[in-house]
Amino acid sequence: MERKLVVSSSPHFKSPEDIQSIMVDVLVALFPVALMAVFLFGYHALITMVIAILAAMATEAVILRKGFFGDGSAAVTGLLLAMCLPPDASWWLVVVGSAVSIGIGKHLFGGIGNNTFNPALVGRAVLLVSWAGHMAGDIWGRPEPFNFTVDLTTQATPLETYDASLLDLFIGTVPGSLGETSALALIIGAIFLFYRGHIDWRIPGSFIGVVFILGLFDGGFTMGLYHVLAGGVMLGALYMATDMVTSPVTPTGKLIFGAGCAAVTMAIRFWGGYPEGVTYGILLMNGLTPFIDSLTIPKKFGEVKQ
Repeated sequence: MERKLVVSSSPHFKSPEDIQSIMVDVLVALFPVALMAVFLFGYHALITMVIAILAAMATEAVILRKGFFGDGSAAVTGLLLAMCLPPDASWWLVVVGSAVSIGIGKHLFGGIGNNTFNPALVGRAVLLVSWAGHMAGDIWGRPEPFNFTVDLTTQATPLETYDASLLDLFIGTVPGSLGETSALALIIGAIFLFYRGHIDWRIPGSFIGVVFILGLFDGGFTMGLYHVLAGGVMLGALYMATDMVTSPVTPTGKLIFGAGCAAVTMAIRFWGGYPEGVTYGILLMNGLTPFIDSLTIPKKFGEVKQ
């Protein structure tokens, strides 16, 4: 007899989207960023991204003993990690970072949907504290547009020198990690994610807005924009802090989360030992996400206050 009534727990509305389709959308959104990285840094950028993606997918395939691409989340994690690395990072550094991102940042917590912290940022944080000489200082490739095979020369990032123009920061013709230099490419990709409904304006809006406001105290309007465009703020606000698993679900919680990421980021920039604080700002707020959700969850309809 055919079943007429199916009884199940909520939610009762099914979405045509699944994890793989969302991950593919994120990869599509990151394509302009990856393309700009190759345009600016040549074959070094392409090699770093390919190694990171393959190492992340291989690590997950070994852990899960399933297909290589899987649901696509490992590929996204690998590419996001590559976006946080120098263009010509040593291959072993990329492999270790990818393995840590997947093995510790993701599967140590139980796999996708259960991780507390953004996996790619966990990998970057481990690399930063373990091999600081490969992750900070005068190690960032200087862009050479149109020169795909050029050997990169290195120098410090604009956050250390404060000598770049706002136009260079917006286009991306400045030294830095693969994904943090071009605000233009990041915005193009983010527009697609907004269109697809995968990210909400509250987290990136409060993140970027608070960074700008705090940056005003460092030298007025121009420095406010400088702090927004330099370093990893745009990458972190649009692609890392908006991770569905590790960020709050309530509208108010998202605003608090983004503002908290910005406050920690700027505190490290102003007074910390590193010129950049986006990684630690997001990771710290990831840890506070359950607490933020518990404080901001709406009251049940008809609830009577005790």
